[in-house]
Amino acid sequence: MAALDAIEHDGTDVGVALQQLRRRHDCHPSHLSWAEEALRNYLAARAEHSTEYELDRQASLPAKHPWVAVTDLTASDSRGALRYERTAWGRRYASPDGRIREIWLLSVNSVKPRSDAEIAEAAAVAATGVAATADFGECYRPVKVRDPLPDRVRVVAVGCGDGSRKVLADWEAAEAVEQYARHAKPVLARVVAGDRVNPGSACIDCEGLSSCSQPPRTPFLLGTPRPRRARRRRSVSASDLRTHSACPAKYHLTRVLHLKSAEPESPAIRRGRAVDVWLNEQHRARRSCRTTLLPATLPGLTAEETRTAVRMIAEHAAVCPLDGLAPTEEVEVQARLTAYDPELDVVVIADPDLLYTDSGGWVWRETKTAASRPWEGRPLLEAYPQLALAVLMMSAGVPGGDPRRCRIELELLYPDGSACEELHPHDPETVDEARRAVSALAGPWAPDETFAATPGRGCTGCEALRWCGPGLDHTAGG
Repeated sequence: MAALDAIEHDGTDVGVALQQLRRRHDCHPSHLSWAEEALRNYLAARAEHSTEYELDRQASLPAKHPWVAVTDLTASDSRGALRYERTAWGRRYASPDGRIREIWLLSVNSVKPRSDAEIAEAAAVAATGVAATADFGECYRPVKVRDPLPDRVRVVAVGCGDGSRKVLADWEAAEAVEQYARHAKPVLARVVAGDRVNPGSACIDCEGLSSCSQPPRTPFLLGTPRPRRARRRRSVSASDLRTHSACPAKYHLTRVLHLKSAEPESPAIRRGRAVDVWLNEQHRARRSCRTTLLPATLPGLTAEETRTAVRMIAEHAAVCPLDGLAPTEEVEVQARLTAYDPELDVVVIADPDLLYTDSGGWVWRETKTAASRPWEGRPLLEAYPQLALAVLMMSAGVPGGDPRRCRIELELLYPDGSACEELHPHDPETVDEARRAVSALAGPWAPDETFAATPGRGCTGCEALRWCGPGLDHTAGG
C-alpha cells in the first residue's frame, strides 16, 4: 500500500517504488518479495480494468483521502452516541468530473467471496461519502475542496497474490443507497446493538482486554516467560507453534501474513478437508454418522480420492460420539475456545473439531485423517501438540464443566481402520507431559523476531516457497 501510494499519489515511477520497497528493513525479506509481486499484479489488474471500463471513457484518478459517510443524530441514542462514521478500506478512484467512483477491495491471495452486506456497504460509502481526514482518535473532517457526489459507483475485488479481478457492483448511486438499506444497514444495526463478548484473535488489538471477563486468565499457560524485549500482544494456536517449530519463516508467511501459493494442494490435504467438511455437516445437524448414508461424491476430489475418503468416513461411523448421545447434551462443531496468558501477553486460540457434553463434563474431540499409523515411538502429545494444548486449557477450566468428567479424545481415521485415544486433563502426569510438549514449542516462538527460514525436506510443497529465497535455493540445489 505504501508503494501504491507513492506511485498513485506522489507520481513515483514504478521502478523507483520497487527499489524503495527492496531497501526496507522493517519487513521480512519474503514479505518484500511477495509485496513486489503483489504490486505488479495489482497494477496489471488496474491496467486491464481501465482498458475495459475507462470509467466511461474518462481516465480514472486516484483519490487520496478516504470517503466517509457521516450520520449526525439530533439526540444521543441508547449508546450515548451523537455521530456515526462509516468508511471502507481499499483503493479509491474517481473520474475527473467526479461522476463515477470506484473502490477496490484487496485480498492477500485471490479474490475472496464478499457478502451482500459488505458489497452494499462499500458501494454506499463510495456513493454518499465525502473526502475527509482525521487525526488519531478525532472525528473526520471534510477536506477543503469537496468533490461532487457521484452518479455511479463500482466495487471491484482484486487478489494481490494472483492478479485476479472481479466487479462486485456496478450501480447507479441511488441503487447503492437502496442496496445499503436492504443488506448492510440491518447488519450494522445488529453490530451497534450487540453486547455479546466474542473472544478471539481480535482481542490482541482490544484496549479493553484488561478489564474484560473474557478470555479466561491462565497465567503461564504456554510455560515460557515473557521475552526480555517487549512484544506487541499476539495470538497463537497449536498449529502456529507446530508450524514455527518446522520453519519460522513459513510460520510468519502463512500463519501471520496469510500468504498462500496458488499451487495445487496435495491429495492428502484435499482429502482431509473433504472428510472434515462432511463430518462437520453431519454433526451440526446432530445426525449420527452410523445411521447416515455414505456420500457418493465429495467436492474437489477425484474418483480415487473419493473412494479413500469415503472409507475413512465409514471408519468414523463406528466411533461417532453422537450415536446414542442424549438430546439434552450440548454439541458444538469447531467452537472457538480462547485463553489469555497475561505473563506472556498472548491470546491462546483453539478450535476443537467437536465439543460435546457428557454427564456434566465437556469432551474435546480431534479427528485426524492419515494414510498410515503414526510412529509408535513418538509420544502422543508431542506428535499432536493440539492435544497437549487441549490438556492444558481443560486443566485450567476451559471450556468449563466438571473437571473430573472432562476428557480429550483423538480419533484417527485410516482407509482400512480407525483408532481412538483418550486423555484426562485432571491426571497430573498427563498435565506435566502436556506442559513439557507445549513449552518446548512456545519457548523458541515467544522471543523470535527474525523468523529465519530453515531449509530442508519441508520446502518441497511449502505454500510460501515462491517468496522464500533460502527455500528456493535449497530446492534448486536439491
